[in-house]
Amino acid sequence: MTEHTGCVIVGGRPAGMVAGLLLARAGVEVTVLEKHADFLRDFRGDTVHPSTLTLLDELGLGEKFEALPQSKMTTVGLPTPDGDQLTIADMSLLKVPRPYVAMVPQWDFLDLLAETAQKEPTFTLRLETEMTGLLRSGRQVTGVRYRTADGTEGELTANLVIAADGRWSLARRSAGLTPREYYTPFDAWWFRLSRKPEEREASLTARMSKGHLAVPLPRKGYYQIAYLAPKGKDLNEAGIESFRRDIAEVCPEFADRVHELTSMDDVKFLDVRLNRLNRWHVDGLLCIGDAAHAMSPVGGVGINLAVQDAVAAARLLADPLLRGRPTEQNLTAVRRRRLLPTVAVQGLQRVLHRRVIGPVMTGRADGPPSQLIALFRRFPQLSRVPALLIGVGIRRESAPAFARRPAEPASR
Repeated sequence: MTEHTGCVIVGGRPAGMVAGLLLARAGVEVTVLEKHADFLRDFRGDTVHPSTLTLLDELGLGEKFEALPQSKMTTVGLPTPDGDQLTIADMSLLKVPRPYVAMVPQWDFLDLLAETAQKEPTFTLRLETEMTGLLRSGRQVTGVRYRTADGTEGELTANLVIAADGRWSLARRSAGLTPREYYTPFDAWWFRLSRKPEEREASLTARMSKGHLAVPLPRKGYYQIAYLAPKGKDLNEAGIESFRRDIAEVCPEFADRVHELTSMDDVKFLDVRLNRLNRWHVDGLLCIGDAAHAMSPVGGVGINLAVQDAVAAARLLADPLLRGRPTEQNLTAVRRRRLLPTVAVQGLQRVLHRRVIGPVMTGRADGPPSQLIALFRRFPQLSRVPALLIGVGIRRESAPAFARRPAEPASR
């Protein structure tokens, strides 16, 4: 069975759902393929930064988003050897409507986007529909092959395929695009521990000791914690007792609750990657978000860069899609628009990998370099620079006029 749509988006993640919503509001016929039955998966990126919060206001979704269960953080810090905290990013210094990072379960965010997009007559979301390959005419990508949960197979032709299926993108791989990999000294092991009502939520501060680094993210009623281990080290081999001891050592405040981890099944592994495509497209296909540039979890910027990619793509490609098939020049313009912000953020992450995280992983340090500590203590206003780079970006993408709507009230 062969069908046709104006634009098929592979992957119902933040980049794919935002691109789908915006293009549908422009009148483009859009079909999003998501291989899962829903968005309910844990330990995905849950940090929504000021740039994305402003975008949601522009789309009329600010009040609805505000009503979702969330915690808010204004500062990002690192521990110092003298037991103090060094603030390296202070969102409260930003001149934006919502100067904080919202910690919201990604499935709630995606449900909001899906519910809103499905009000548009040209938007279709197909759950339990997995892309299995690309359709081609010569070198031109003309659509995708797919398979549904019941085994039904079909073909969906389109004027453009947008690959938004993450760092292990099948669409990207099928198009023959290979990213350049950068140094990452760690992998992340995610888990939850309970959170006491009196424990603060306004600051995100890493915990460091030689060979150990953890980042507790305060959530409503619990902590979502990333324990960083040297790249390639399999913590499953040592078992849960060893893992509990490591957590209690680097986060002594959690020693009274590490027993909540009953086995390594409670811990989820993330193979951390930092990479970037040199070329984001082939004829008929464009990569955005993690499919174009996988981000380190440092700074929690992945969702927000992906969303800004989606906004830029929708603004630049809506008119070409309404007229037919985007040209090579149209697709190149998206990469040209988004390359500098991507390189800048990845550059900051690469510095932190080499100067801060790498030395901790190898046991050569138990905190940030002394020069960095001295610099930020002498000039505390410097914390606005990482906040601006992480929270807003070098090139913030505003919602195009065709996608803006009045504020929708939150449901009571």
